[in-house]
Amino acid sequence: QVHLVESGGGLVQVGGSLRLSCAASGDTFSSYAMGWFRQAPGKEREFVAAISRGGGSTRYVDSVKGRFTISRDNAKNTMYLEMNSLEAEDTAVYYCAGQRTPRGGALLSGYDYWGQGTQVTISS
Repeated sequence: QVHLVESGGGLVQVGGSLRLSCAASGDTFSSYAMGWFRQAPGKEREFVAAISRGGGSTRYVDSVKGRFTISRDNAKNTMYLEMNSLEAEDTAVYYCAGQRTPRGGALLSGYDYWGQGTQVTISS
């Protein structure tokens, strides 16, 4: 199994940027497709982005396309989420997740391993 730890969250103003990291340990990181999810107060956890094992395939929820970029460095056992042009609606706890498949999906139920989350707060 893989152990995941997120970092990089914080408080930024509307229009600002943040880069989240997800550090993996335990199992072979490159065996896992990875995803980012988020949960805003009072809302269900939702898909944000996913990346394939090798990093060559990515997918995003429509609301973040053109603003967020998911990437991974398998040599460093780390996944990233570069977030630009942040909006108040991006405020949430962000979670990374892993699934032992070639490509990452958008369904929460498809992921077997989860981090503890990192808080992102966008102030207007």
